[in-house]
Amino acid sequence: MKTKMKMIFTAALAVALMNSQANADTAPVKTNSAAAGTNATTSATMASLFGDPVIAKGKGVEVKQSALDEVVLGIKSAAAAHNETIPPAQLLGIESQMLSRLIQIQLLLQKATPADKAAGLAKAEDQLTNLLARAGSQEAFDRQLKAVGMTPQELRTKITQEATATATMTRELGITVTDADATNFYASHPTDFEQPETVHVRHILLLTMDTATRTPLSADQIEAKRKQIEDILKRVKAGEDFATLAQQYSEDPGSKVKGGELPPFSHGEMVPQFEAAAFSMQTNTVSDVVTTDYGFHIIKLLDKTPAEKVPFAKVADKIREFLVQQKTQKLAPAYLAGLTKAADVQILDPDLKAAAAAAALAAATNAPAGTP
Repeated sequence: MKTKMKMIFTAALAVALMNSQANADTAPVKTNSAAAGTNATTSATMASLFGDPVIAKGKGVEVKQSALDEVVLGIKSAAAAHNETIPPAQLLGIESQMLSRLIQIQLLLQKATPADKAAGLAKAEDQLTNLLARAGSQEAFDRQLKAVGMTPQELRTKITQEATATATMTRELGITVTDADATNFYASHPTDFEQPETVHVRHILLLTMDTATRTPLSADQIEAKRKQIEDILKRVKAGEDFATLAQQYSEDPGSKVKGGELPPFSHGEMVPQFEAAAFSMQTNTVSDVVTTDYGFHIIKLLDKTPAEKVPFAKVADKIREFLVQQKTQKLAPAYLAGLTKAADVQILDPDLKAAAAAAALAAATNAPAGTP
């Protein structure tokens, strides 16, 4: 489904986790440069150095600096995973938006019913399962958590709170989506559900570049790697287990632990030489040595999925979620503003207070924040 599903509350640290695997991955994904490493400084460390003041409070609401720092760290980590940085001029606005969301989550949690909490817990478990699957292994998942300075329980708590707040919002606003709504959306947006042809492969990679400097190895080192990959290919063709050889020899840390297995990919996601070889192969066959900018590869095609329209049954739940989010985005601002006013929420940090006031004025006048 190509439609982007925006959520009222964004689990920024979860986003960072889903993207941070790019930091260490040397699989042949099409990219211009390596992603920057994430900042592993935790909010606890920051608090011990600089204190942890309350930056917003109201009836049943208290947000400390450390809570905001954790969310902003997640956003920065997600940006770093794409080799991007957040311009300083935009940072205060982002911090103000995230503070507003933290306040709103606390306000909604006060209204959560047992049913809301159960729905939030179920949704959070699904999200955590997906995060673990995307990480590839528990070990990789734990590394990603450590990179953003968070424990598994902290992540579980935050995602559960956010999902519970979302469930509470949906109930409070009286939002419903019928089966007819979902089927009508599916029928009227056919291109959103086109699934391109994909391939699923294992590969063995011997690097011919220095991953730290992105510069080629010496000619002698490259020649040694060439001889080694040719020897490995002979062993594969002689019947040795591909996954075992990948675990033993591959220099792609992202897939090595999984026997060289990569997630399924479509056209345009990998470097040209790797993609051309993978899509030209038959299932359960092994390629000759494939040379890319990363180094020498041997590819085994596990399976190939032809292009198709995704059946409604597979996307029905996502369509319903999306339609709920659409309705929520229309109704939520006025409702949340009322909750905030009723709780007499005060932003205590002067800079954040000024940024929030500017954002409120911009929203009221339908103009970008900062416009005179």
